[in-house]
Amino acid sequence: MSGKDTGALAGLGLEVVRVTEAAAYAAAKLAGRGDQKAADQVAVDAMRNALNALDMDGEIVIGEGERDEAPMLFIGEKVGTGNGPAIDIALDPLEGTTLTAKGSSNALAVIAFAEKGGLLNAPDTYMEKIAVGSGYPEGVVDLDNDPADNIRAVAEAKGVDPKDVTACILDRPRHEEMIRKVRSTGARVNLISDGDVAGVIYTTDPSTGVDIYMGIGGAPEGVLAAAALRAIGGQMQGRLVFRNDDERARASRIGITEFDKKYDLKDMARSDVMFVASGVTDGSLVRGVSLSNGYVDIETLLLVSESHEMRWVKGRHPLSTFEG
Repeated sequence: MSGKDTGALAGLGLEVVRVTEAAAYAAAKLAGRGDQKAADQVAVDAMRNALNALDMDGEIVIGEGERDEAPMLFIGEKVGTGNGPAIDIALDPLEGTTLTAKGSSNALAVIAFAEKGGLLNAPDTYMEKIAVGSGYPEGVVDLDNDPADNIRAVAEAKGVDPKDVTACILDRPRHEEMIRKVRSTGARVNLISDGDVAGVIYTTDPSTGVDIYMGIGGAPEGVLAAAALRAIGGQMQGRLVFRNDDERARASRIGITEFDKKYDLKDMARSDVMFVASGVTDGSLVRGVSLSNGYVDIETLLLVSESHEMRWVKGRHPLSTFEG
């Protein structure tokens, strides 16, 4: 990025925080009410309205699906006032719709900004992923290696026994064999029900105890996670997983030609990025939305790749900010 464009991106920082705060507050009002679709819709509406108030020429490259499948924030949609820097946007207004509906922890409102062309335009399909935090030799793990071999490689790089390594994996039937192989080394498995953006970020924070993330989740979430790692350091690989010809056609329409390509971190997040995640419900990364005495408290994680900055922003707003 040029200095001028980097400054323009950085200058959006606090405004981007307000975007995820708006989505988080809207979703939090429906936490525990059992309606995933309603929670997602209000988060989408709030995020879109906030984005359109920003002075930028923004385009959604990772969103809620294609134009005919999503009511708002579809891939290719233009957002912002049209005045200002050209920005690519990856977003998930509610990462953890099921978590929110159940009132469970770790639901987030997430967005990433990059200069034009800075983010992989990934289709709304699945992606096979593997990620570790910073401090490891380049290529310490590989998507094509056996899961047990990746565990042993991480253990060797850390100078510990495999039993002292913890892998974070989505709790899905498709991962049963992977989980078995990981546990065969003696390593621990931290199973999560949803929220694999947070799962990837856990690898960067020693306090979580997570050393490696692996498994198949959403491709949009994969790009968002890559943006976070680009900001604070780490390694990641991903490969799109297609279940049928319709999904391959969808990928083709947005310019994907190599269906078996193994993407690394810089393929998915090609330039300086800003990653922002506000808590909807309490979680390991940030606290959830809380209301007290007419004020709304929202905690947000802000990551900026240019400075490798990792900042927690605690916002306290009059209720009228969101309900006015």
